[in-house]
Amino acid sequence: MKRIMKKLILLLSVLLFSLEFVAAQDEYERSVFVSSSGDSLNYRLLEPEVMQAGEKYPLVLFLHGAGERGNDNEKQLTHGGQMFLNPVNREKYPAFVLFPQCPESGYWAYENRPQSFIPTQMPVGKEMPSVFQAVKELLDMYLANPQVDKSRIYIMGLSMGAMGTYDMVSRFPDIFAAAVPICGTVNPTRLSAARNVAFRIFHGDADDVVPVAGSRQAYKALKAAGASVEYIEFPGCNHGSWNPAFNYPDFMKWLFTQKKK
Repeated sequence: MKRIMKKLILLLSVLLFSLEFVAAQDEYERSVFVSSSGDSLNYRLLEPEVMQAGEKYPLVLFLHGAGERGNDNEKQLTHGGQMFLNPVNREKYPAFVLFPQCPESGYWAYENRPQSFIPTQMPVGKEMPSVFQAVKELLDMYLANPQVDKSRIYIMGLSMGAMGTYDMVSRFPDIFAAAVPICGTVNPTRLSAARNVAFRIFHGDADDVVPVAGSRQAYKALKAAGASVEYIEFPGCNHGSWNPAFNYPDFMKWLFTQKKK
């Protein structure tokens, strides 16, 4: 009987947590953006809780990983969505936060999943896939909002989204004040263009999905280019390094103090 009661309590706890998570997700406005080429892009938007007339607020573009692809316009909030809903964070760091969702068939910065994640074998000189062009157009639409502070535009992503983060700042370095790639990789030859963007890079040294060499070489390339870059490596951490990254001391404070010069 006790065992059954324990199972029921556990089941109720899981159910309550799920309901709370869904309710929290509702804080994010649900929308669909249609690009100039006619592609539809699901996305969610969190606005500052209180917006003062005449005030400008930073904008964060968050790029999820491959596991959150789909068309439900929900899974992209799985990692990171709660962090921006934290009442303390909402009060201290009011911001526009964009969470686009990559369709199952897409891979953000690349037409397909790269055959190798070895940094020197990562693609160079490719055109932006249509889904990533749609992300850029979505960003441009919000950059036109007079309440967005264009000197405080931030981008972060994990795994596939970190690859997209590197790609976006390499193509459009003048837009972003800061970038936070987590467990990603990039061909380091692309990063000299992003030398005026502040970086915080995170990775686990035991990552068996995207090798840690991707972040180590990105750090070295950015450092050599004269960028303001910090690299945080988590010993023994596998691919899910976004969890310790989000809990890293001053994670939010560092991000929101960055400003484009």
